[in-house]
Amino acid sequence: MDDGKKEKGFVIKDKRIFDESGEARAEDLKKEETAGGKKSEEKPVKENDEAGTREEYIPEVTFSNFVLSLSTTVMYHLGDFPDPATNKAQKNLAAAKQTIDMLNMIKIKTAGNLDNDEKGLIEGILYELMIRYVKEKEAG
Repeated sequence: MDDGKKEKGFVIKDKRIFDESGEARAEDLKKEETAGGKKSEEKPVKENDEAGTREEYIPEVTFSNFVLSLSTTVMYHLGDFPDPATNKAQKNLAAAKQTIDMLNMIKIKTAGNLDNDEKGLIEGILYELMIRYVKEKEAG
């Protein structure tokens, strides 16, 4: 059944955002900075402190930044980051699972309304976080 077309090969691309050690891949950090193919804008916010006024940059509110924020929350609950008040990392698997479930609900509710980059981001993050949660649950 030769229809005159050459058969195309395929490329396997690793889309996981974390490497085997649980660290974010360098190329994914670059993608986060330029989510959606365009550079995410940061807005300066002036904040008064004891020494005077300082500027902080807050990233633009986008779907990608929202998903990344929730994924950071999960990683916090998995013990990746210390609590700023106590400077100790603590695990809260129930809170991690709840936030993963929220991300899954967002994925389901936004089905058909996301561009390919947003869809790939939420699917990749959910996959990584679910695998990580299962490993933590089995270890703990």
